[in-house]
Amino acid sequence: MRKENKIKNALLSVSNKSDICTLARNLTMRNVNIFSTGGTSKILKQSGITVTEISNYTKFPEIMNGRVKTLHPKIYAGILARQNIDNNVMKHYGIIKMDMVVVNFYPFWNIVNNKKLTIENIIEYIDIGGPTMVRSSAKNYKHTAIIVNISDYQSIISEMDKNNNEITLKTKFKLAVSAFDYVTKYDTIISNYFFNKNKKIKKNNLHKTLLPKKLELSFIKKQDLRYGENQHQKSAFYVENKILKNSTEKIKQIQGLLLSYNNILDANIAIECVKEFNQPTCVIVKHGNPCSVATKNTILEAYVEAYNKDPISSFGGVIAFNYTLDPETVKTIITQQFVEVIIAPDINENILKITEKKPKIRILIFDINDSNKNQLEYRSVQGGLLVQESNSNIDNINNWNIVTTRKPNKQEFNDSVFAWKIVKYIKSNAIVYTKNMATVSIGAGQMSRIYSAKIANIKAKDLQLNIKGAVMASDAFFPFRDGIDIAASVGITCIIQPGGSIRDKEIIEAANQNNIAMFFTNVRYFKH
Repeated sequence: MRKENKIKNALLSVSNKSDICTLARNLTMRNVNIFSTGGTSKILKQSGITVTEISNYTKFPEIMNGRVKTLHPKIYAGILARQNIDNNVMKHYGIIKMDMVVVNFYPFWNIVNNKKLTIENIIEYIDIGGPTMVRSSAKNYKHTAIIVNISDYQSIISEMDKNNNEITLKTKFKLAVSAFDYVTKYDTIISNYFFNKNKKIKKNNLHKTLLPKKLELSFIKKQDLRYGENQHQKSAFYVENKILKNSTEKIKQIQGLLLSYNNILDANIAIECVKEFNQPTCVIVKHGNPCSVATKNTILEAYVEAYNKDPISSFGGVIAFNYTLDPETVKTIITQQFVEVIIAPDINENILKITEKKPKIRILIFDINDSNKNQLEYRSVQGGLLVQESNSNIDNINNWNIVTTRKPNKQEFNDSVFAWKIVKYIKSNAIVYTKNMATVSIGAGQMSRIYSAKIANIKAKDLQLNIKGAVMASDAFFPFRDGIDIAASVGITCIIQPGGSIRDKEIIEAANQNNIAMFFTNVRYFKH
């Protein structure tokens, strides 16, 4: 091994001083010169170990109550110097090569959860020079051995004894790997602290980031389900342990067959969608999509309107209301169609006497005041878990722009708001036609936006529904003007969409040519 690889000078600067005197004494016995900073230097000197204080070497004192100790070019040049490359520079400026650096940081992880300390107190525990020395040493690992773990002290001394005061390149690389990992974990703890502090400061910001660095979930089986997506698949419903312990049930089944996997999925969409509305509203969901929605003066009127807009898709669906379920509405439903689930925030006391004649119908009640705002959504994928913020309550009408020459009239504006509340619950690509606070037709789940529009047109034509004067909502921008031209061909007079296409100018021009009013919401509502 080359003579210049011998450990001749070591810089020691540690917060955790366990075994540091033993290490320094062993290094001194092997003719290694020890350089050190304030606290570490003091404890080494008290143990009778010869030490050169950093401030004496750099000719620059520790300042600002110790905030600045090692931040000096002579320190970092000595750590980063490359043998046979930087020798002349080092000689010119009187720089000593640091062959070994031993560092551990202020214990930020021990004080970060101390509620008695303010942020001003806590930031004083953030190490600046330490991480910089560690990164510098690890970067220059071929020429500088970096030690961050106390458990490595003895093995390093043993290796030096075997190799005439040298450390192998293989060991230096392993030490560098440990060093980078050490710094990363340290920075992550600090980052999480400031992230959570910032989250508290901005608690009124609706669109704050909620995704944690570390996700710890505990779920408990609440009930077995009738079957999964298909009858040959077993399934169960799990809830978070903390929810089961700390809160009342948000959704409760009070009658009917055991719920299936699909029942719960559809019920969840129906509930979240119907909670978007303040006036009496009915949402009918089938296979993961609202197939029709209506807002009227009563929930009976809303149901009749929603059912009539798509009686075929409504067959066997899930029906949700945002007002108390009354006997007349229930009688109308069970007379008019086959239904899997009926959901409402409350029910009239006579409801179960009516529905007991249809014992298979599942009746659910839910907490209308429970908000999904700022919650996280989870989806299992092969090998992991996808997590995202909920799409609820992020839109703001004040951010919408009218981009066309013609402005929407009052009815078009109201129908646009109505449609935009619905389109976020439709599988992409999603097209929703609305008129007079009811859906006229919906096209969903297509690989092409233009075909979603075509499907909406076909459904309206088959059911002999009048689209003229309706609003079109699209969950994402139109990539080409053909979507606008199709809308115009069936009588759409207003469009609401996110905007953001490279062809927005062409899209706006198409709308103007067809005398269509158009909003850009600047929010996309993809749902996969």
